[in-house]
Amino acid sequence: MKHPVVQQAVQLGGKGRLVLPAGVRKVLQLREGDRLLLRLRDDGVIELIKAEEVVRGSKGLLKRLYPALKGKTLARELIQERRREALQE
Repeated sequence: MKHPVVQQAVQLGGKGRLVLPAGVRKVLQLREGDRLLLRLRDDGVIELIKAEEVVRGSKGLLKRLYPALKGKTLARELIQERRREALQE
């Protein structure tokens, strides 16, 4: 999802706390209690990613990597595989 470029100075508070400006929270639709992933890149850039976006991206990656699993869960596929192996023993 593309968002407008927002640049705003922020100040690190006590105990290393950082307050995200209201405008940023509004654009990203962040609410109190939302979980974020903080990623520090090699070039020193800090990325904050909503946890739900990470999950959504992971699901999409799995769908592309394992198209045969369409409509199936990985757990169900593993159980079926184990049952096939048990029958062969």
